[in-house]
Amino acid sequence: MNKLFLIVFLLPFLTFSQEDLLSGVDSVAVHEKVESAFKGLKIVNLESTKLASKGDLYFIVAHRFSSIKTGFEGGFGLDNAVSQIKFLYGLRNWLTISGARSELAYDFSVKYKLQDQIKDGFPFAIVGFNSLAFNNTLKESNYPKMKFSDRMIYVSQILISRKFNNKLTLELAPTFFHENFVDNDLQQNSQYAVGIGGRYRLNKRLSLNIDYAAHLNRASNSIYKNPLSVGVDIETGGHVFQLHFTSSQGIHEAGYLGKSTGDWLKGDVYFGFNLARVF
Repeated sequence: MNKLFLIVFLLPFLTFSQEDLLSGVDSVAVHEKVESAFKGLKIVNLESTKLASKGDLYFIVAHRFSSIKTGFEGGFGLDNAVSQIKFLYGLRNWLTISGARSELAYDFSVKYKLQDQIKDGFPFAIVGFNSLAFNNTLKESNYPKMKFSDRMIYVSQILISRKFNNKLTLELAPTFFHENFVDNDLQQNSQYAVGIGGRYRLNKRLSLNIDYAAHLNRASNSIYKNPLSVGVDIETGGHVFQLHFTSSQGIHEAGYLGKSTGDWLKGDVYFGFNLARVF
């Protein structure tokens, strides 16, 4: 009799507990994160919303040959190439740090997740990116009054992507970058750009990638142009190999956003690659 009374007394609480558990299952399903919007840490030149997983160490080599327009004289782009070497580490699943050396600068950056895209929920992934770089191209022999602070370059980006289905992902990247030194009196030190890009998955290991950036306050007498890049991602086990053609030989943000000289209409483009190996 006592056992029967106990069961009757606890039945409502057991029912509510079961409903709470089922509610928790539903909550997990509703808040399922959308994964693999991008396979590469960059689309081509533009940072993607992908971050390194916690504890993952990446070794990255980015290389741009000289313009294919040089033909035999430039070894079809083999001469006057530029490279960037980067080490990148996943400090947390939501926080990635990196250090790099390129033709333009020593560069230190952080990339951090602000919001996941949620299946049947929040429609975008939002990631922040900030870097501090030191311009290595400025020579004291040319600028004897130059201070160390003149070399500094600051970059801030908000990366907003949406994976529409298993094939298509698009991204928008409002960007601010500030160069303490510019070589054009009409060019403002603080500069603004909007990057757009996307990835279209062709098969299990291959995707087509495109990115473009519009500089919003370029000086009227500037010789530089907006960069357009087209390439492919190739997944081969432990690394992603990116091959592309781009109108920018620069790799650092201030390089490709502010100092691109190529022109697709004139055949003045650069062949290059990004190779990432994860440990």
